[in-house]
Amino acid sequence: MDSDFFSNIYSYVFSLTLPADFSTAFFAIDTIAAITFAITGALVASRKELDILGFMWFAIITGVGGGTVRDLILDQPVFWIVDQTPIYACLVTAILVYFIAPRIESRYKYILWADALGMAFVTIAGTAKSLEFGTGSVVAIIMGVTTASVGGIIRDTLGQEPSVILRREIYVAASAAGAITMTSLVAGGVPAIRAAAIGFCVAFLLRILAVIFNWTIPVYRSRPGSKK
Repeated sequence: MDSDFFSNIYSYVFSLTLPADFSTAFFAIDTIAAITFAITGALVASRKELDILGFMWFAIITGVGGGTVRDLILDQPVFWIVDQTPIYACLVTAILVYFIAPRIESRYKYILWADALGMAFVTIAGTAKSLEFGTGSVVAIIMGVTTASVGGIIRDTLGQEPSVILRREIYVAASAAGAITMTSLVAGGVPAIRAAAIGFCVAFLLRILAVIFNWTIPVYRSRPGSKK
């Protein structure tokens, strides 16, 4: 009994992988993730009143940035080089937002909603791709969170916007919750597609609720006299 328990723990941490039936859905998730993050990049371009080329640049760099870093870390072919569909999807997204954005009054609100969607999709895509190569759950969770964070960091840095990573709102924690949910369900025998969908919902809902209700995680506060 004890040996089986520790064997299951070892398998979850170090060798958890996805079944083959998930591979067909993975590229679609990656592309949707790129589109949703591309929307946030294009909306930032609209707030900066850039031209259409600026919209395209922000859409592409935000849309595929996280996935690019993920693939490079995993030492895998970069997904948008293997198949350029995500790039074309980001370009189309940028053009659409370029014409739609002037009709949107509160663009920052839409950035937050689109960013929550993008974060959830990219979290699942990063976690799934890591599991696809048998990295185990811990690495998969880290890759899911890293993939979700990088796109937003690039967008906010280039757009000189306050980074969602550095604000007190729940963001990284929402991504981690989604990744942990997915890996735990896969380890428990739940079909990969269903596990991914539930993980997505956890990440998205936690992030949106944090935005709506201003939920935060307690932060470190230095004691008087501790700063030098």
